[in-house]
Amino acid sequence: MFDIYTIIFLALAVFIFLRLRSVLGQRTGRERPPYDPFSTRDAAAPRDAARSANTNDKVVTLPTRSDVPTAPRPIEAAEAPVAVSPDRLKGIAAPGSPVAAGLAAIAAADSSFDPQHFLVGARAAYEMIVTAFAEGDRRSLRNLLSKEVFDGFEAAIKDRESRGETAETRFVSIDTAEVSSAELRGRIAQVTLRFVSQLISVTRDRAGAVVDGSDEKVTEVTDVWTFARDVSSRDPNWKLVATEAGH
Repeated sequence: MFDIYTIIFLALAVFIFLRLRSVLGQRTGRERPPYDPFSTRDAAAPRDAARSANTNDKVVTLPTRSDVPTAPRPIEAAEAPVAVSPDRLKGIAAPGSPVAAGLAAIAAADSSFDPQHFLVGARAAYEMIVTAFAEGDRRSLRNLLSKEVFDGFEAAIKDRESRGETAETRFVSIDTAEVSSAELRGRIAQVTLRFVSQLISVTRDRAGAVVDGSDEKVTEVTDVWTFARDVSSRDPNWKLVATEAGH
């Protein structure tokens, strides 16, 4: 037989359990969202580093679309443009263009999407990804890449490590970051950008001898990258889903 004190303690334990469950098992609305470089509001100050003669040689070799099975490259949106403030597209897309229509469709589906802020974040993400790839920083890459693209990048890093090589990459500037296509495919927003950057990149062997690139020469590199996000998700992060060398 339970005495009165046992019954009181059991009731108290059940009450405490239910209170903990109500707090730990539900969102309060105050959780910090995952880090999203595309939500950055302040553009980084442009670098003033001096540039030397440019060349079209590609020094930083990232896994390309042919190496990585990824989502298909977005085509230019053909739907009629959705009403959106011209200021949000200024300097990004010409009024009435397919790119403007695609960006407007994304903004209509996701009220938090702002093309200007997205472009600032895309530049930051581009630099972070290229630098992380050179450093073999898998943790940073995993947060910014789709699984398929990450697998391709990791395979390239492992191949480099198996040869005992190390890579160093320094950004001099990002000269161009322009949207070449944008569209909303169901719930998936996809934006493709063309980046033109000035880099100093070098690869060394185990002994520290240079086997590729230069630690002094500035090289012009062009990349075309596609970012995607599920607009119905509470996760604000955009992920890199495809890469290819540009011209």
